[in-house]
Amino acid sequence: MRKNCFAGMVFAVVLSVCAPSAAKEVLVVADRYDASTMDPIGHDEPATARACNALYDTLIHRDPIHNNAIPGLAESWEFLSSTEYKLRLRKGVKFHNGEEMKAEDVRYSLMRLRADEHGRNIEDVEILDDYTVVIRLQSVDYSFFPSLSDSWGSIVSKNAVETAGGRYDMAPVGTGPFKFVSWRKGDRYVLERFEDYWGPKPRYKTLEVRSIPEPSRRLAELESGRIDIAFPIDEESAKRIEDNERLTLYRTPQSSVGYMGFNLKKEPFSDIRVRRAIFAALDVERIHANVWSGEGKVPGSLLPASIRYSIDAEIAPHVQDVELAQSLLAEAGVKHLKLEIWTSGHKKRVDIAAIIRGQLQKIGIAAEVKVLAWDVYLNQLKKNTYDLFLMGWRYSLPDPNFSVASLLETGSEHNYTFFNDAELDELLKKGRSTPDGEQRAAIYKKIQLHINEQLPMIYLYARGSVIGAQKYVKGFKPGFGENHSFQEVYFD
Repeated sequence: MRKNCFAGMVFAVVLSVCAPSAAKEVLVVADRYDASTMDPIGHDEPATARACNALYDTLIHRDPIHNNAIPGLAESWEFLSSTEYKLRLRKGVKFHNGEEMKAEDVRYSLMRLRADEHGRNIEDVEILDDYTVVIRLQSVDYSFFPSLSDSWGSIVSKNAVETAGGRYDMAPVGTGPFKFVSWRKGDRYVLERFEDYWGPKPRYKTLEVRSIPEPSRRLAELESGRIDIAFPIDEESAKRIEDNERLTLYRTPQSSVGYMGFNLKKEPFSDIRVRRAIFAALDVERIHANVWSGEGKVPGSLLPASIRYSIDAEIAPHVQDVELAQSLLAEAGVKHLKLEIWTSGHKKRVDIAAIIRGQLQKIGIAAEVKVLAWDVYLNQLKKNTYDLFLMGWRYSLPDPNFSVASLLETGSEHNYTFFNDAELDELLKKGRSTPDGEQRAAIYKKIQLHINEQLPMIYLYARGSVIGAQKYVKGFKPGFGENHSFQEVYFD
């Protein structure tokens, strides 16, 4: 009895050692931020966009190499006029609730988008039959059609949204490669492979995205093997990942700009001489070198080099000039200026604010740094109470219209500087209504130079995304503007 039992134990151990391990079925991702919503409209945060990219699909997709429009939920389209697009939908596409996606859902999604700044130009969406729609715009906008590939163009289930009412955020239903399982806000959300997805299905079953704000902890979790993909990675950690034979480092082109904005509704910042004095007092190159350790660069334009029609390479680096700053303040009649620099708790921005405070002291400006929680910060920026603020802006589309209009067009939701400039507004309208080519390039060059002259903001850094992953993670392609997709990931 004892001998037979021992032989069985040995046989079991041999089997456990020699048998192949079960295929990995869970991809664990560490993101700096949690998603703010699972609804594709009403947000502009990359963490939310990434969640929506997994849950939903859009009418068109973007060719990752050339950024051209390619078929998505719409299998073909034609331009009936400069303001009318006719799209033919794929048949048999299923929502996560089992219902078929039809033209009524597309119309509902796009008409719902009109409440968001990205869809305000939509006049109507006409249903020709269950699989054909015509989108009509109020005015010509050559940037609109390619923008339908972004997360705000996601198609939702009309029935699911109306049934869930105010609870839709916790019961999202799309046609994407993953379906919703659970969400512990501030911690993690879990998605599961959608077996009826119309396109190539993910090769693993579960996507778990954890919110880990601390860079050192993201790195530690990645190095320990508890995380498969982690981002963003700071430059201090990038070298450790490059030197680790078990890890892979990815870098994306610069597609975000960090800036310090002025409250132009508030004196004395409404005086361009004061804005120019503050800019002249700053050594932005030194600020960047001290905070970013060589990562990215100080941009010369609101449009980083990866955005179409950027003139960033043509702008000479800014040179600090304390004497000019003092002269401009004297000319404006400003003495003993006290101000607040607002920022979120993002460590890099807090460090930047502290350095700016020190440099402004050299021209007699007493600055106080005020750090606010992210949600409080965003709410307060919409009010006319601050002086200066630090913010970053991610470009999710290569077209320059959304890059500029979202931040500086009069009345735009994210125009925290309260910039109200008739010349810029007119130039933006011309830019939107002009097809791609030399004429449009000339318009956006004029736009960038005009912004630099009026100085509603000071550019501080432009950077891409640095991502770390386990060596066994294959098929991962970092997305433009941090719109990373995990659909094609597999394990080897």
